[in-house]
Amino acid sequence: MNRLALPRLALTAGEPAGVGPELLVRLAATSLAANFVAITDRALLERAAIRCGVEINLIDDDGGDVEERSPGTLRIRHIPLAANEVPGRPDPRNAQHVLATLAEAADGCISGRYGALITAPLQKSSINDAGISFSGHTEFFAAHSHADVVMMLASPELRVALATTHLPLNAVSAAIDATSLERTLRIVHNELQAKFGFAEPRIAVLGLNPHAGENGHLGREEIDTIIPVLQKLRQQGMQLLGPMPADTAFVPAQRQHYDAVLAMYHDQALPVLKSEAFDRTVNLTLGLPFIRTSVDHGTALDLAGTGKADPSSLIAAAQMALNLVARRATHSSTPLQSEGTASSKAV
Repeated sequence: MNRLALPRLALTAGEPAGVGPELLVRLAATSLAANFVAITDRALLERAAIRCGVEINLIDDDGGDVEERSPGTLRIRHIPLAANEVPGRPDPRNAQHVLATLAEAADGCISGRYGALITAPLQKSSINDAGISFSGHTEFFAAHSHADVVMMLASPELRVALATTHLPLNAVSAAIDATSLERTLRIVHNELQAKFGFAEPRIAVLGLNPHAGENGHLGREEIDTIIPVLQKLRQQGMQLLGPMPADTAFVPAQRQHYDAVLAMYHDQALPVLKSEAFDRTVNLTLGLPFIRTSVDHGTALDLAGTGKADPSSLIAAAQMALNLVARRATHSSTPLQSEGTASSKAV
């Protein structure tokens, strides 16, 4: 790629009947310095632009570089819908279209055609209603790339990774074993170094139970699983705090001591993050062979078709993708930050 060329960032629109297509055209209308390539149905974006009152210039992607992009310009790789969308009403007939866009985007990132992937929200239930087992973007990209991955959500003030993702609460304890926990911590540690620039990342590990188990009186997962893993990895040089009680881990006095948090399950930490930075939080998939960022919200079917959906989270995801691409490009010549120098700043 020409050093003056804008980064080529792939965009997927997610659920056609959700707010994703409208978010994409609003992102295209910004002045962000990126060569955005939308992988979706051309007419879907044209209809979304009309609903949003946004002028958009769709150009068939030829794979070439560009040095500047005018607001409203969006390159496109057309993958047709099976049925025209009805905003707010997901149609399982379009499930294969959604999956095809994800596969095309992932393959393009792996081959180097795109510098990163930014995804709009999709409707998992609609894909499952089509008879296709599907649990989410994170799991799809992990399987497609044959990679072990970790979900992380990051705002400018806080980063939270998850030991388990989309599981019912009664399945969480059984899913946390020494092997999976060690693998997750290694991925988070390595990605904080490679993607975020921390030389010695400090990770706060939450306990599973209230008060981190209260010395076994409120559960033994900390004693039997979490503490032995932390001790093992500390001996190998990792900076790990915990297991910390989740109810006090996020107070300001604690945050200065870590660069990221590992939560044991989805709703243990994400409500804290989203309550304070919902429109600035970005979903990242750690461990993939490419950069993937996403919004931190769902398809907002009640807003679909109104043109009123807030694009802030998708814009934040695009900006983070740009920052990560830039860091990767200069990684060999930029020294990693020493421990503690960036504990309150996300890329």
